[in-house]
Amino acid sequence: MFPTLNTNRLLLRELTEADALDVFICFTNPDVLRFYGQSPLSNHNQVKQIIRSFSMNYEDKRGIKWGIAVKGEPGIIGTIGFQEWSQEHKRADISYALVPEQWGKGYAIEAVKKVISYGFQELKLTRIGAMVFTENESSIKLLEKLGFEKEGILKNFMYQDDVPNDTNIYSLVNLKTI
Repeated sequence: MFPTLNTNRLLLRELTEADALDVFICFTNPDVLRFYGQSPLSNHNQVKQIIRSFSMNYEDKRGIKWGIAVKGEPGIIGTIGFQEWSQEHKRADISYALVPEQWGKGYAIEAVKKVISYGFQELKLTRIGAMVFTENESSIKLLEKLGFEKEGILKNFMYQDDVPNDTNIYSLVNLKTI
């Protein structure tokens, strides 16, 4: 059964096809995609396929992606989750995105904290990684505030608008499991 996570203000829940419009709005916004390493989504069928692939990744234990909903409000304001999840090696990479109208309200850090806790406590991860464009100051600040450490820079690692970008690689290690 797909896990639903609660914070004070947020509900992190399974994405469904009913969320397709909200996902489309988020991932066609140039401000959201500026540091995401992804081309804008082009149609609603593409979004529905992505939502189905998130579901398959969870079933196959390769990843988990939640929709971020503000309690008491309709729809979702973004997504968060783990990809590159390896049960064998007890690690996963985290990613998150919010629509710009919700930036600066503390929702990202609230969601990331909850997902980190879930990763360490429920998935028994030892390491959570994050790849962040070197220019993405907001995300870098968020990760460092939560204890992530910069491990290095990957040169020309991600393309955005057909331009190569360097990314910082960050990690948070759960020393309680070592």
